[in-house]
This record gives sequence, C-alpha cells and structure tokens, in this order.
Amino acid sequence: MLESKVEAFLKRHAFTMKNAGIVVGVSGGPDSLALLHYLLQKRRKENLALVAAHVDHMFRGQESYEDAMFVKEFCKQEQVPFEMVRVNVPKVMEETGQSAELAGREVRYEFYQKIMEKYQFKFLALGHHGDDQIETILMRLTRGSTGMARTGIPFTRSFQNGVIFRPFLGVTKVEIEDYCKRQHLSPRIDPSNAESIYSRNRFRKEVLPFLKRENPHVHEHFQRFSENLQEDEAFLEELTVREMNTVMTSREEGKITIDITRLLKVPLPLQRRGIQLILNYLYKVKPVSLSAVHIDQVFHLIQQGEPSGRLDFPNGLKVNRSYFEITFQFKQEEAEPYLFELNGPGKINLPGGDTILMETITGEIPFMHQNSAIFAEKSVNWPLIVRTRKQGDRMTLKGMNGTRKLKDIFIDHKIPIHKRDTWPVITDKNGCVLWLPGLKKSALEGKDRSAQQYILLTYES
Repeated sequence: MLESKVEAFLKRHAFTMKNAGIVVGVSGGPDSLALLHYLLQKRRKENLALVAAHVDHMFRGQESYEDAMFVKEFCKQEQVPFEMVRVNVPKVMEETGQSAELAGREVRYEFYQKIMEKYQFKFLALGHHGDDQIETILMRLTRGSTGMARTGIPFTRSFQNGVIFRPFLGVTKVEIEDYCKRQHLSPRIDPSNAESIYSRNRFRKEVLPFLKRENPHVHEHFQRFSENLQEDEAFLEELTVREMNTVMTSREEGKITIDITRLLKVPLPLQRRGIQLILNYLYKVKPVSLSAVHIDQVFHLIQQGEPSGRLDFPNGLKVNRSYFEITFQFKQEEAEPYLFELNGPGKINLPGGDTILMETITGEIPFMHQNSAIFAEKSVNWPLIVRTRKQGDRMTLKGMNGTRKLKDIFIDHKIPIHKRDTWPVITDKNGCVLWLPGLKKSALEGKDRSAQQYILLTYES
C-alpha cells in the first residue's frame, strides 16, 4: 500500500516532518490531491501545519478555474488554509518565448516561494512520483543532458531559505490512483495530460508501458539509479571545483577564461564537468537547446590544433580560443583605441591599468631590462606617441635588417587576440615604431657614443 511505501521511503532517507510547517503544491489532480490527503492524515500525529498552494495557469479557461475552486472547497472541508493565484501563462510564453513547461514552472515556484515566506514555513511538498522519475531521466538522457541534470528529480533540494521534498517518488501512478479510490477522493483530471503534442506525454504513453511490462518494479530501479548518480555527481563536482580553481585564469560577471594547458592535465571526466560548471555559472537560466554536443564542440576547439577559433552558443555566449586560452563570454567588449603624447618626462596611465614612464638620463646608463628601452634624445622626433596598433604597422627590429609587421610579432609571441588591440605601441611623431613594450625594440634603441642625453622609457604592467 502507498502509506507503508511512503513511510519506508521517508525512513530510508532519514527524513522527518515532525512539527514542520509545510506548503503543499496542489493542482487538484490525483498526485497532488493524494499528497495533501496523506499529509492531512499525518497532521495530528506529526503536529504538522499545512497550507495548500494552487496556481491557475489559465491554459484551459473556465475549466482550469473550476480546478482551483475544487481545491479551495476541498481545503475548506478539511480546514486547511488555501492560497491561489491566476497567471496568464500563455501570455508569459508569448512575451518571453519560453515553453509551456518552463513558463509554468517558473510561475509556480515563484508563487510557492511567496507563500512559504508569508507563512514562514520551511518545507514545500510536491507530488512527483516514481513514474515521473522514469520519464524525467529518459527525457533528459534523450535530449543530451549531462552531469547532475541526468540524475532526474531529487527527493530533497534547497529552495530559497527552505527545502523541497517529494515523498511519493517511491510509488507509482497506479498506487496513487488506488489510494484516491480507497480514500474516496475525486481528483480533477487535466485532459492535456493525454495529448501527444507534449514530449512527456509521449514517453508516458509509449515508453513507460513497455518498461513496466518488462519489470513492474522498474520505478524502484530508476529511483535507486537516480540517488546513486546524485551521490557520484556530488562527489565529482566537488573534485571538479577544486581542479577548475587551478585552471581558470580569470573569472568575472559574464566572463571566464581558462588555461588550456592546465585543463588538459585534469582527468578527462573532470574536464567535461569543468566545462559544464563554467556553462552553469554563466547561464543564469540554462537554455533548453544547450546539450552535451556543445561541450563536445569546446573539446574540438581545444584539440583541433588551430591557434584560434570561435564558437557561438545559445543566448549569445561566445567561446573564443586564442593560443593556450579559451574565453567564455556573453558580452564581446570591443577595445577602445587610445593615443597619448609625451613631450617630456612624465607618466601615462593606460586604460587597462598599465603605465608608461619617461625619464631623461645624463651620464651613466642604468641596467636595462625587457620592460625598459633607451633612446638617444637627439634621434627622437618629438612628441613621442603612445597608442594602440593600426592596420599595417611595421617596425625595424634591433639586430635585424628590414621591417616586420606588428601582427606577425604578436603571432610569434602568441599574444591572445583580445590583448593585441590594447597593447601599447610607442612611435615618434612621424609614425616610426620605436618600441613594442615587453616584446620588441627597434633598431633606434640602445646606446649612442655621441649622445649626451638619453630618454628612458619603462613599461609597468
């Protein structure tokens, strides 16, 4: 019987309802009505405080309103506080482009949250059952879900400042219907549950009967599979977070950059979960179209051997590879060009926070390092210009004949594409490139025995 199975299920999960305040989601159908009735039977023994919450999605006009009135009357007879809201979900779908399932779900959970806050109740009870679990797992596997999404419906999960729990996950739809008959309940039946236009209904009508013919207890195996997989995924996710903290080179709102070399040193199962973790962080609402295929595309981008590449993901997420970095970013920020003039000693603060310092040197020349350059003052055509690169920029290289494109120098040094447009280029007033800080110095740089005064430039990043 349903009662004994639910008791055993709750006991196995060490879950107690004693002295709890519970909001119960009640549509008026067999599952939720049976759940409310079951909790009512426990009300006195467990000292439960119950509130029924109903959402009229307005899909079926007067018929769905009558469902609401049915639940209201039932609650009146059983002396249970009743809360309801009517929301035009078809209009929400039209405005947001969301599916009926997603739009309806968001509306329900928003209302449940409000009722929990109103009554200061910690628990939300929902009527999902074992058959729902089978359908959910199969649907998610079919559309390519990964990670925790494959585990199906959890028995409990955190919700705002409380907990959602589903005591009927260990029983079937048939057992719930039998409970309704034994308790003389007359639930409302939503005719849309039989329509094949919904993918869940197709699984329910075509796949589920086959599985139950193969094994009438298949729901128990799916529930065990779900729980085992949840435990495995929770452990692997913990390992993944630890590893990804060593892989990410930057993390900010709407943008994450990872080091490919470090990622490839992480065990392969954690690599995939790491990419999934990044997508979960960036997507506040996960697009239905996002699947395991997108993670495969990221790995193809990593392994294809090309130094650069780009992927376009749902909802405007861009995935860009540049040498040994991959950046996941929603908003592609275009670098603003800049230009500063130096007419004498001073300091320039560049937009990215770097600085260029200019000093005049007379007498002994200090030790020179990669981030400094020195020029005979007499060879400089004033003013000096500090700017971003331009199309066709070239420079003479110290110790070499001829000139080279700045573009080729960036490529040689494997400078990521997104950094090239903000890299400082120092020229004289005629556009002659004197120095590409941190990378290359021109033929004009260095000591000149006939010079009495020098200009020392220092780049600080």
